[in-house]
Amino acid sequence: MKIWTSEHIFNHPWETVTKAAMQKYPNPMNPGVVGVDVLNRHVDTQGRLYSNRLLSTEWGLPSLAKTLIGITRTNTYIQEHSVVDPKEKTFELQSTNISCTNIVSVDEKLTYRPHPEDPKKTILTQEALISVKGISLSSYLEGLMAKTISANAGKFRDERRWSGSSGG
Repeated sequence: MKIWTSEHIFNHPWETVTKAAMQKYPNPMNPGVVGVDVLNRHVDTQGRLYSNRLLSTEWGLPSLAKTLIGITRTNTYIQEHSVVDPKEKTFELQSTNISCTNIVSVDEKLTYRPHPEDPKKTILTQEALISVKGISLSSYLEGLMAKTISANAGKFRDERRWSGSSGG
């Protein structure tokens, strides 16, 4: 199992970052996400927005990795659950793959909160648990997948693509 963690500070208030994060798929900066379907969305009595989405993705794994894993299809599905709490100013998002789970599992958690010392900034804490099962070179493949997650995270963190816009 490979654990990948990261923390990033955005130079924008929580409301701006949360809005951009909720609108980040699909977009040309990350063409791996080819579709997003909202399965359920509701607001509870406390004003928290709950969303359950299905993301259709194209795995960007190299051919060698696909061969080692033994998959030919590259279209995978991810289930994503999120809660936006405007009173507490938190946005928590959890996602897990629902395709190829007998071979690989990726569980990811993102939390957006206002910076405790500067309300004009937002802290993103991100972690992913990656597990490749029953395959030789599994730690190599887990590391490769962690690099892919890190690269995709960096694409959203490039604030030049959404600064001053309505999101992205």
